Amino acid sequence: MRDTASILHLDLDAFFAAVEQRDKPSLRGKPVIVGGVGLRGVVSTASYEARVYGVGSAMPMHEARRRCPNAAFLAGRFDAYREASRIVMGMLAQLSPLVEPLSLDEAFVDLAAGPSRDLDEASVLRLAADLRAQVSAATGGLTASVGLASSKFMAKVASELAKPDGIRLVSPGTEVEVIAGLPARTIPGVGPATMERLTKLGVVTIADLRELSRAELIRELGKASGEHLHELAFARDNRAVNSERETKSISMEDTFERDIADAKVLAAVADRHAAKVASRLVKAGVFARTVTLKVRLPDFSSISRSRTLNGATDRAEVVAQVARSLLDGLDVGQGVRLLGVGVSGLVEVAQEPLFELEVAAPGRVVEEAEAPISRHRSIWLPGADVVHAEFGPGWVWGSGIGRVTVRFETAQTKPGPVRTFAVDDPALGLGLSAPDLL
Repeated sequence: MRDTASILHLDLDAFFAAVEQRDKPSLRGKPVIVGGVGLRGVVSTASYEARVYGVGSAMPMHEARRRCPNAAFLAGRFDAYREASRIVMGMLAQLSPLVEPLSLDEAFVDLAAGPSRDLDEASVLRLAADLRAQVSAATGGLTASVGLASSKFMAKVASELAKPDGIRLVSPGTEVEVIAGLPARTIPGVGPATMERLTKLGVVTIADLRELSRAELIRELGKASGEHLHELAFARDNRAVNSERETKSISMEDTFERDIADAKVLAAVADRHAAKVASRLVKAGVFARTVTLKVRLPDFSSISRSRTLNGATDRAEVVAQVARSLLDGLDVGQGVRLLGVGVSGLVEVAQEPLFELEVAAPGRVVEEAEAPISRHRSIWLPGADVVHAEFGPGWVWGSGIGRVTVRFETAQTKPGPVRTFAVDDPALGLGLSAPDLL
């Protein structure tokens, strides 16, 4: 354990929704929900204005629409998100050579490995304040929450406590006191299944967890998980910031003797592959952050879709649910020659969302979901950038029945006018940032 708060964790606030509000002036200060816009869609990110209505990540989109019907529901633009992330990660790299990205919107930084600097609390707080100001200026107004602490675990806890748009420093020596009243699920690795078992033992908070001995936790959860939880319950974490993660993956696939066009049969195959992949994860003692579905069609063309979770899992039901949801978005009527399920982004501990006492449903997860656009789906997804020969740049407000409605505005303009066109209007085309299906 360090004697200085020299590990920084930065988390961009409501990142996807914030980028949309930045680029769409008419949505600033209003509820914005980014996610899958289909019948089986899931919320990826909700703006803070939408969270007031109880909308959160991994909620079914139909439930989000029920709770916040007046929100803007957008499909997501990963080109824009990646560009903002690139800018921020570049700024972090100037602070230290040891930067460990966790996703597009968050990363750890080891300040002690950077240029010679004072690491007293006043100095690192000034550094964090300067960093947040620079991030906002460089990204057009995006905000970030920053945590500073003596370990990765506590730095992430600190950034959660600082949300939104704040800084929190946990002084070395105060860690145990700071986390005592937090939910036990704050600890990485305490997912729904583990929390259910802990609840039966009377555990709600981290302080409750400390009442259980190491031996009791090992008996209930196994040696690796039990020891891991016991250590973090007392804020003991000596993990290094790792800027060079090894890329690994595990996958299973089948090539069928005859093309299969039955969606139920294919779903069953996906379930079977998911179970085998999860079994190999458990055996290896690792957890996966990304689930990938691979499909090969009769013409030998292939489609690969992936979804990156906002945590990490080794649970077969989670891998299967995500794989089935990716499969649901495909037109398999022409038949499938090959189907595969794989996982990647392997880590040594599960990374469940923080500060949620309730038991979550399996497969809560969609922070970054990227998929190729099916040729059978509309390209006029809500939120997509478009350009009109006469009116200039704008974005899709909505579409249907052969029409597409566009609001013409950009990050540099005031809220703009709305116009409706035929979907085949030759003057209208997609802009630089193409839509992504979540």
